[in-house]
Amino acid sequence: MRGAARRRARGRAPVVLAAILASLALVAGCSGAGALGSAEGVETVTVAIVSNPQMEDAISLAPRFEAANPGIRLRFVSLSENEARAKITASVATGGGEFDIVMISNYETPQWAQNGWLTDLEPYIAGTPGYDQADFIPTVRDSLSFQGRMYSVPFYGESSFLMYRRDLFEQAGIQMPAQPTWPQIAEFAARLDQGEGQRRGICLRGKPGWGEVMAPLDTVINTFGGRWYDPEWRAQLTSPEVRQAVQFYVDLVRQHGEPGASQAGFSECATQFGQGQVAMWYDATSAAGTVEDSEESTVAGRIGYAPAPVVATPSSGWLYSWSLGIPQTSPRKDAAWRFMSWMTSKEYIQLAGREVGWTSIPPGSRQSTYEIPEYRQVAGAYGPLILQGLQRANPQQPTVQPVPYQGVQFVRIPEFQDLGTRVSQQVSAAIAGQITVDEALEQSQNYAETVGESYQR
Repeated sequence: MRGAARRRARGRAPVVLAAILASLALVAGCSGAGALGSAEGVETVTVAIVSNPQMEDAISLAPRFEAANPGIRLRFVSLSENEARAKITASVATGGGEFDIVMISNYETPQWAQNGWLTDLEPYIAGTPGYDQADFIPTVRDSLSFQGRMYSVPFYGESSFLMYRRDLFEQAGIQMPAQPTWPQIAEFAARLDQGEGQRRGICLRGKPGWGEVMAPLDTVINTFGGRWYDPEWRAQLTSPEVRQAVQFYVDLVRQHGEPGASQAGFSECATQFGQGQVAMWYDATSAAGTVEDSEESTVAGRIGYAPAPVVATPSSGWLYSWSLGIPQTSPRKDAAWRFMSWMTSKEYIQLAGREVGWTSIPPGSRQSTYEIPEYRQVAGAYGPLILQGLQRANPQQPTVQPVPYQGVQFVRIPEFQDLGTRVSQQVSAAIAGQITVDEALEQSQNYAETVGESYQR
């Protein structure tokens, strides 16, 4: 967020906080992290973590940390992604103090740092020999910083790319370009689509949610030249570029996409692609570890990878990182950092590779990961693309024309969690055939105008 918008955002914190307080009722029934008594000389560090596979691996390896640090005990509160966002946001924003470590992303980190909700990690990083902050992929490191200082550290990072069945492409005589365009992908999907009840051409998310359908769709909007707002915060969701992008996406998934697309998210597409029911899948680079796992996927070893498709921009992959931060309210900051620095270290990546397998290590955080011989051997087809996608992502200028916000697959303002979700519901309804794309965008424009007006000062 740039200077003027940044100053305005400070005054908006009470409004955002009120909305967060309202969400507390929704999460009150979740498994709480309440304060635990600690044995004498032992600190209990409570960690709120998202229940994704790599995070579950970290929990399974945590006894290694405890054995080496007998003065620290770890308590994990493992939550689904949507539940984690709600509960962690409510706790941190209200100073609830339930958690010593929170798993957040590059969407929350700069905003929460600006609000004074997170601990500045620079002194801890500087005081940890061998931690090697410079080894973090620069775009990931910068996305987790506020005013040049890191307020969370990355566990893993991801961009987006296209996965496709090499065997099916060879059978059809199709050559995947080194940098495909979206019109080319639509053509390939049509050629590989066997019709309803059979293998379809492509899987694309259609499930409502700012982190579901809006994540891939925003990259399509960007590369078609669309944007959420112009530099004066005037909403642009009915512009010709956005209309063309959304119509393209909806048509592609309706004509050649997976069944039940309006309720399909990352997990559903992972299953469809892994079971050979679709020929292509555009999604997060973190999916590679799943689709290349022969115990999970029937197509492992037959997958090709290509950069995120483009139209009017040179690249279009998104930038996202699951990271760890320390709320300002934690009284156990030193102990929290000791665990965080372990979980985000080079040594942890080596440990995870040896113990859970090199295809399952947390990717996209450190540049040195891509020099590990064992990882290069198993990830030769996709590892370089993950690194390239993260390096090429441009949150400051995600599309063709100037924008007043930062973010590739999101708009980094507090209101976007609600705005993005509302717009996603309209898009999902269009994918389901309940409304037209024009109707979806007209309503979305109204939502975006309401938010944009509050920035027009």
